[in-house]
Amino acid sequence: MIDKLISKVSLNIKGKNINRFIKKLRGKKIDILSLKYKDKNQVDITIYKKDYDKVLKIKSIYEITELDVFGLIKIKRKIKLSKHLIIILIISFIIFFTLTNLIFKVEVIHSNKDIRTLLLKELEKENIKKYSFKKSYEEISKIKEKILNKYPDKIEWLEIEENGTKYTVRVEERNIPSKEENNTPRSIIAAKDGVLKKVIAEKGDIVKDMNDYVKKGDLIVNGELIFNEKLTGKVKATGKAYAEVWYVTKTEYPFATYKKIKTGKTKETYAIKFLNHSLELTLNKFKTKIIKEKDVVKHPLIPLKIVKQKQEETIVTDQILTKEQAIIEAQKKAEENIKKNLSKDEYIIRSKYLKSTVKESIVEVEMFFAVYEDITDYAEIR
Repeated sequence: MIDKLISKVSLNIKGKNINRFIKKLRGKKIDILSLKYKDKNQVDITIYKKDYDKVLKIKSIYEITELDVFGLIKIKRKIKLSKHLIIILIISFIIFFTLTNLIFKVEVIHSNKDIRTLLLKELEKENIKKYSFKKSYEEISKIKEKILNKYPDKIEWLEIEENGTKYTVRVEERNIPSKEENNTPRSIIAAKDGVLKKVIAEKGDIVKDMNDYVKKGDLIVNGELIFNEKLTGKVKATGKAYAEVWYVTKTEYPFATYKKIKTGKTKETYAIKFLNHSLELTLNKFKTKIIKEKDVVKHPLIPLKIVKQKQEETIVTDQILTKEQAIIEAQKKAEENIKKNLSKDEYIIRSKYLKSTVKESIVEVEMFFAVYEDITDYAEIR
């Protein structure tokens, strides 16, 4: 392998009494690596490049022509010949990379001129402006959050979309309705059937005791103020009523499951897409992933384009569950479904597995839940 990298030169030598010249070379301790006679006055030889100058010094009347080179010298010459092409390719890549990562226009889409001006100024502070470099997905997310937190009373929703070399900003203005004080007298009633667990009354009279069973529509806090069995006034009852409420749910769960779970690892990369083929310009590829991509360079007449991808790594799991395992998973799912509809001050008091039914590829589980829940509702007093 090392011998292949040593620089060598192939020469054609012409002249009378060619053997005498060959003897001269050997006398000067020049290694002849190959020797091929063309005729009695012409020979092709291969020598080490380091001996080439020695050959030229003793050539005398002989005509010497370089035929080819081998090893490191050949690589150097190829690089030298190709250096202009390499420089052009590097410059082209730099120009291409720069142009595809520069923003040439920022457009805010909204009918209100003040909102457009406000957003353009805020984006400029974050270096999102004409002739600035594109931001990463994480940077854009932080900028959106920063602007929304800064103007909570003006901006309801904000989206910054990258379209090639342009940012399109879509915004929804927040319209806060003026609060009109409504002092219409009312009472607090039960929104659902249940057993009362807690009642908070800031205004009005509590007419139920704790652990009383109430039905939907029953009076809990009365807005009519009664003293000595006489109506003395009416107020707008305010407060909260909490009760133990009951649910029976039916939840299905399959025996065969296919899950795609996000690992939390993300990356941004570029890819070249040609027809149905895609070449990612990255080394450490995710085996399975969720991809969101945007076009960077494309042409309607050429089926080739460069896209920018945001990748999220996933792990795919396949499982065949037993009946017992599927029932446990169905119970978890049923509990999750209940919790989805609860606020931070509501919770599941207790739960109970009732029964299960197997239906082909799924199991159906019936569950009972007792839930600590806000059952506050209102009824106007007329």
